[in-house]
Amino acid sequence: MKLKKILSLAICLIGTGVFTSCDDFLTIYPKDQLTVATYWNTDDDADAAVTAAYNWWVNNYLGSKFIFYEDSYSDIGFNYTNASHMRNMGRGSISPSAAPNYWRQYETIRRCNFVIENIDRIPASEITEAKKNDFLAQVRAIRGYSHAYLATWYGDAVIMDFVPKTAEDAKLPREAEAKVKEFAMNDLLWSAENIAEKPAQKGRIAKGAVLSMIARFNLLWGNYPEALDAANKVIALKQYELDPNFLTIFSMSGQNSKEIICTYEHVKTTSAYTDVIRFYNNADGGWASYTPTQNLVDMFEMEDGKMINEAGSGYDPVHPFANRDPRLKNTIIYPGQDWMGRNNIPRILNTIDKKLPNGSMNKDYYLAADNASHTGMLWAKYLRPNQAQYSASMNDDALCPIIFRYAEILLTKAECYVEMNQNFQEVLDIIDLLRIRGGHIAVDRTKYDTQAKVRELLRRERTIELAGEGFRFEDIVRWDEYDANGTKTGKKVVETVMPGNLFRLCGTIDYNEPNPDRRAVINVNAPLEDRLVEIRYFDKKQFHLPIQQTEMDANPQLVQNPGY
Repeated sequence: MKLKKILSLAICLIGTGVFTSCDDFLTIYPKDQLTVATYWNTDDDADAAVTAAYNWWVNNYLGSKFIFYEDSYSDIGFNYTNASHMRNMGRGSISPSAAPNYWRQYETIRRCNFVIENIDRIPASEITEAKKNDFLAQVRAIRGYSHAYLATWYGDAVIMDFVPKTAEDAKLPREAEAKVKEFAMNDLLWSAENIAEKPAQKGRIAKGAVLSMIARFNLLWGNYPEALDAANKVIALKQYELDPNFLTIFSMSGQNSKEIICTYEHVKTTSAYTDVIRFYNNADGGWASYTPTQNLVDMFEMEDGKMINEAGSGYDPVHPFANRDPRLKNTIIYPGQDWMGRNNIPRILNTIDKKLPNGSMNKDYYLAADNASHTGMLWAKYLRPNQAQYSASMNDDALCPIIFRYAEILLTKAECYVEMNQNFQEVLDIIDLLRIRGGHIAVDRTKYDTQAKVRELLRRERTIELAGEGFRFEDIVRWDEYDANGTKTGKKVVETVMPGNLFRLCGTIDYNEPNPDRRAVINVNAPLEDRLVEIRYFDKKQFHLPIQQTEMDANPQLVQNPGY
């Protein structure tokens, strides 16, 4: 693929061309290196430099695997290993020396600015105006996305709209959050007007992706009319539709689904996805690095549409997976399910018994190893239909994580309607599309007849639909909390759902039970010390990330976020 063949060339160009100087000795062009003065000659040169801007564009700290970790910051996900300080987020122990470093997004911004500053060097005879604008639109979309991402996580941030010539030039103060958001949105709006309607290659940003960025960030920032407008424009493109087979879009066989708006591109061997090993459990040679929680399980309705705590729901805590919304098994791999494991050997997934029926040690038991799921569950997305879709090593794969998909756009439209207090029937229609697609029943319209009730439903449905894709933490820190009467409590949802004990289920597997949803027999009286995964905390300072101390030391003009 051309996109990947030119990647190393482009990165080399960035490394040699950004921090040049006006000193005389640097104007003597070396014969063995690329320079700004000698490089910008053809549209292929521009293509290579634009491609370099795509390297880890979605998250310069973790790359494309960020979406799998970020739900671990929230009530629906857990990370045991504390890889890249991710567990610190969930348990509320982040600090300037122990927190995700999303400030590294400026590396991506620098690459974008490199293209913006130099693309006009290419002679008009070598590149059309339309192609140049499309290249510019791609990098301005990435630059806008990056600044929007920084403002969302840090609040105030540095606006970087040029390539620093020296390290001193890069030592800039933070600008007000509102100003950073305005800068980011101006980039995205310009990009939306100038970018191609369809991508030249899979993985490239085109109009649908840019409009999705505009919709996402405006929703996160509470700009509902603007988010609604962008979502409607995505829909109006008529390029996307819900995939009738939900789990297919998260498998290797479904990577061309019409539901997918934009992925982060990986190519086996040349630019592989190297972290499939983090998906699977210990017995399958995996690390179980990010896992769902019982909190998420409890959000799913019963198959008749009632919540588990509703009178007459039929919920049985001894068999908590029985008679549930069918989407539960498409979201979470829970104990008792039939599972096709390593080397295509089928088994019953058992994460709750220390020993197997034959008396051997159970490698899937949650305390069998650090690499066993400590919540006793796994995410179904990207793991189904089986492990055989990936390389034997689980670190050389063409998995392309989904960054934007059509279901998010529909949910954005629905949430905007709820917060603007209008079109509730259309909101419920959108929710029904997702529920029925997943095999569940339509919403009982008699139960959801006020803004407060529809809001509660919409938030739950958004969480269920997008679970495991990195949305939950950003949602709960922005969502106002409401009481039963629909009145704001003065808190954000995160302040209620995050502090406290995170529990797992304890019990045994009944291997004689033919129904996979009833095989897990839970001991509701299990001791607290057996059930406890961790104690979690949340402090208001965590509404924004701390800037890494190394970044603060490198730039004395930076001011740390309050509380750190």
